[in-house]
Order: sequence, then C-alpha cells, then structure tokens
Amino acid sequence: MSDAETPHDYDALLRANLERVFNERDPDRRALAMADLYVDDPVMFEPDGVVRGRAAISATAGRLLEQFGPTFSFVPDRKAVGHHGLAVLGWHAGPIGGPVIVTGADAAEFEGTRIARLWVLLDPQDAPS
Repeated sequence: MSDAETPHDYDALLRANLERVFNERDPDRRALAMADLYVDDPVMFEPDGVVRGRAAISATAGRLLEQFGPTFSFVPDRKAVGHHGLAVLGWHAGPIGGPVIVTGADAAEFEGTRIARLWVLLDPQDAPS
C-alpha cells in the first residue's frame, strides 16, 4: 500500500495541531510540536495572508493567543474527516467558560503524517443588528 493509500488518524493529527500548536503558550513547546506535526517548509493560508515556514506559523499562533487573552482556547467541534492526504476539522474558539468568539475549520494537506499546507477557514460573522 502506498503512503497516499495508507489510512492515517487525521482526527488525532488535527486535534494535536490545535492543542500542541494553536493552544500552546510556551514558544519552545510549540516549536517542538511544529517539528513533530509539520513538514520542514509548511505553508498556512489565512483569510488575510499566507504564512510560510514553521517559525512563522508558530509565531502567528503565539500572537493569536496573546491577542485574545490567557484563557483563549481552540476546541474541536467534531471528529475530523479526511482521506488521501486531505482532512478537515471544525472548531470554535473563545475564552474558557466564556462566549464563543470565532468558529471555523482547519483543512490540512498532509505528506504522510505531517502537515504540508494548512488552510484556516473562518465562518462568516453575523452582521451587528
């Protein structure tokens, strides 16, 4: 069976990405997670731009956590689905025990068990009434 046909636990991989990268406040621990979970030269596509490289993705995650406060956290909404190197995990984020600030999904293209490209897809925000 080729690597493209080998089933991977995409749910575990994308949950690890949320927890170990995007919820990790310690930059050294986040860097170790990046080395485990991402290829050498990954790319992340956000609504406002493109982020290239492990260090830049890690820095982006750190800035998000700093911006939204000490209890801000990403939480998976359901089991990730995927096959043939592509998977999607829905999530919501906000302060622990507080209101949800943002919802969305991460779509990842994998090379084996490591993320090569990550698309951060944000759900539209309701217009103020």
